[in-house]
Amino acid sequence: MTMDPRVKPVAAISTTPLFDIVVDLNPRLNIGDGPFGRRILFGAAGGRFEGPRLRGDVVPGGGDWALFRADGAMSLDVRLTLRTHDDALVHMTYGGRWITPPELRAEMADSVRRYQVDPSRYYFRTNPLFETGAAQYAWLNDIVCVGSGYLVEGGVACHISQVV
Repeated sequence: MTMDPRVKPVAAISTTPLFDIVVDLNPRLNIGDGPFGRRILFGAAGGRFEGPRLRGDVVPGGGDWALFRADGAMSLDVRLTLRTHDDALVHMTYGGRWITPPELRAEMADSVRRYQVDPSRYYFRTNPLFETGAAQYAWLNDIVCVGSGYLVEGGVACHISQVV
């Protein structure tokens, strides 16, 4: 197969750490089975984030309006508000996928064992975007990020990296 002559070499994609975030969750709200799958709200009760260029708290009130497909995969629909240590507000949104292999589903459904499952055994990836009016963080408005998530007691955590 011959490559299209319009294809040009570009810089390799690489990432740099942006921050780690832990989101504490309220009890889940099962919205129920709808036309696209089962919708469950995992409401944000708070949390913290910290990285080389910014740190602060997760403001309670956002959440993940997750959609569970019939095959067990979960599509993420997350909206959070972050408050930086210097009191700036940042709107964070992300979609993503959480795929739990069938052989792990019983462990992940167990309220104690789920936190002991090695995150490398399931696929939890996100694509965060940010919006802010704070001048000192305006650079967030123009970046693309990727994240890798995992369960922690009382919530979820993600390692967020900026694509450079």
